[in-house]
Amino acid sequence: MTLMTNPLFYEVLTWVDQGLLNLSAWALVLVTLVLTHITIAGVTIYLHRHQAHRALDLHPVVAHFFRAWLWLTTGMQTKAWAAIHRKHHAKCETDEDPHSPQTRGLKTVFWRGAELYRAEAKNQETLAKYGHATPDDWIERHVYSRFAWHGLAIMLIMDVVLFGAAGLSIWAIQMLWIPVTAAGIINGVGHVWGYRNFEAPDASTNIVPWGVLIGGEELHNNHHTYPTSAKLSIKPYEFDIGFVYIQALAYVGLAKIKKVPPKLARGNIKPVADAKTLEALIANRYEVMANYALKLKSVYQQELKNVNKHLDDSVQKTAKRWVHRDFEKIPLSARQALQAAREAMPNIDTMIKMREELRSLWQTTSSSSEQLTLELQAWCTKAEQSGILALREFSAVLRSARA
Repeated sequence: MTLMTNPLFYEVLTWVDQGLLNLSAWALVLVTLVLTHITIAGVTIYLHRHQAHRALDLHPVVAHFFRAWLWLTTGMQTKAWAAIHRKHHAKCETDEDPHSPQTRGLKTVFWRGAELYRAEAKNQETLAKYGHATPDDWIERHVYSRFAWHGLAIMLIMDVVLFGAAGLSIWAIQMLWIPVTAAGIINGVGHVWGYRNFEAPDASTNIVPWGVLIGGEELHNNHHTYPTSAKLSIKPYEFDIGFVYIQALAYVGLAKIKKVPPKLARGNIKPVADAKTLEALIANRYEVMANYALKLKSVYQQELKNVNKHLDDSVQKTAKRWVHRDFEKIPLSARQALQAAREAMPNIDTMIKMREELRSLWQTTSSSSEQLTLELQAWCTKAEQSGILALREFSAVLRSARA
């Protein structure tokens, strides 16, 4: 019997080609999606929400599963990831931000995001300042940190043994998944393109309202507004699959949710806003201003019906996009068009001015609580006397707020 006619030879060839599991093409695609999704879940639940922001507690078994899995699929250290992400929040959109497309350019962050991460991971000052309260046990020091790339090699061997030649492609996709989705899309696109629910003090955006592909991280503006929240979805139409997993873990006692986005509580409308009203508004300032933005956009649409013949289409389009935004967020190229719209619509001009006056209540650091309460009362009076229904209604909303 020759080698070519030996049945064992063909069994070995079959194993090399198809692996131990001998899966169909569609099954291999499904396995790849599942494996990469587990990695995404590990990043968003363990590294991001649990370690970097302490938004939830995880049972040690769950925490270590994710920790081991991420060692196998990314080679990232918990301390380095948490430290770099915390620095990103502390220095967001500045030259010290490790991966801001606002300062480094979208192309750089998208294509070289993993490289930026590795460079910052070597910064001992970053690790010392921002890497506190992360795992520092024996296995971290002697395995995960010491042999960071060995986990990737183990995963490569496992993929080839289980899936054969296709395991090479599966492994390659696993290696690219986080650099592309997290380092590229979230850190890059998530600070340039998308929609914003809140005027967070940075350029963060929600890429899509359905946070599924990247575990909920697509809702990036929501996260930057409430960074210590375990839940990233805010609006009724938004979906955060990462939080669904967290809720499931909490249900079986493997996680404890510590914080979710605050919600402005409302009671009876007070005749006059008081210190408690002010306290509630400041605590929920992002929601307050988001609601004001909705009012402003609604009034703009109504006012536009009366003046659209007097405004160029490009002016209308530009003003519609920026009318509700903080002044400093409006690009210079759009300010002339917005000014033209304000001159044509006095009610819009009034609402924009009063928006800035309201916003100054929580931007002022030198005034006492008593002085700020008086300013809030004056704002409500001015709104009610403005002759603009939307402002009168909003004043009533403010006076109904309670801590």
